[in-house]
Amino acid sequence: MSSKTRALPLLFSALLFLIHINVSAAQTTVVKAAYWFPDSGQAVSTINSTLFTHLFCAFADLNSATYQVTISSTNLPQFSTFTQTVQQKNPNVKTLLSIGGGNSSPSTFAAMASQATRRKAFIDSSIKLARNYSFYGLDLDWEYPSSATEMTNLGSLLTEWRAAVVNESTTSGKTALLLTAAVFRNADYYSINYPFSSVSSSLDWINVMTYDFYGPSFAEGKTSTYPPAALYNGSTSLINGDAGIVSWINNAGISTKKIVIGVPFYGYAWKLLNPNNHGFFAPANGSAIGAYGDQGYNQIKDLISRGYQTVYNATVVSNYCYNGTTWIGYDDTQSISAKVSYAKGKALLGYFAWHTGADTTTWTLSQTAFSTWG
Repeated sequence: MSSKTRALPLLFSALLFLIHINVSAAQTTVVKAAYWFPDSGQAVSTINSTLFTHLFCAFADLNSATYQVTISSTNLPQFSTFTQTVQQKNPNVKTLLSIGGGNSSPSTFAAMASQATRRKAFIDSSIKLARNYSFYGLDLDWEYPSSATEMTNLGSLLTEWRAAVVNESTTSGKTALLLTAAVFRNADYYSINYPFSSVSSSLDWINVMTYDFYGPSFAEGKTSTYPPAALYNGSTSLINGDAGIVSWINNAGISTKKIVIGVPFYGYAWKLLNPNNHGFFAPANGSAIGAYGDQGYNQIKDLISRGYQTVYNATVVSNYCYNGTTWIGYDDTQSISAKVSYAKGKALLGYFAWHTGADTTTWTLSQTAFSTWG
């Protein structure tokens, strides 16, 4: 066989890869998504899937010995029927199996991504699980690659994952699985850049986690109240969502049509030092509720119904409520609507929320986001 002949299969594979990327991107015109996870206590059957184009089932696990993706026996009954269950109310909703999460071990992901054989074990097992349980895609939630080497290995993982997905689609004749990833609020993780080229060419989109900027247990939030997920910095040096989104567009060169902005369906509760000083940046002393202060929107609305006062700050795009020495920063309908309008104005692919179980029984925030996008 001549060198020219040998090059043809490689050229065909490359063209197939590029065709898949373009077709996949064209097929997903908007993302109105949210994550569901079993620890929320919400039954899958109660999710109002008519309010979403995509739903993420979280989380599958990564075995630290085999580096295969697994689903725990506890979660398997709900995960294995997740797609069929949510499609009863919305046959068009697409489901993705999310792997990892904030409680998973970053070192296990780093070890997996460091060797080709381990990456293959991860990739092959993830595709098998997705097909076995009728998911439309896979989502990587590695929080977070924390060195230049780990970012390089992440790039290799994404490239190989995409190639395997394309190959599986060709072999099976099925539509290629979607590939997405939940990523840090900025295009760099504390000055360590993500593998921009691999992210752009291998993923259908990224879920940018534009929340969890401040909390009462965080270093910068222990002594003052803060907006946990501000969209803008106002006149201060606040960490904010706009700066993160802009970094992914300008610094990383990621197309806006591959960026999905994150919105939180929860907030954090601080303990005020002075109940009469209750604005943003008021003196505080850690969490007012529990060790971390996290409260779902449904819990916050219950407190508001009991007399908590509410304030919306359009400058930073964040809400807070207070009663006595308890102060909660969160996103309500005003800030959710403003953030979704921002995403649409920036020509982003869409938005996602963490998480469905924290919304109210009437789906207040999900309804707001869905109708705002239109």
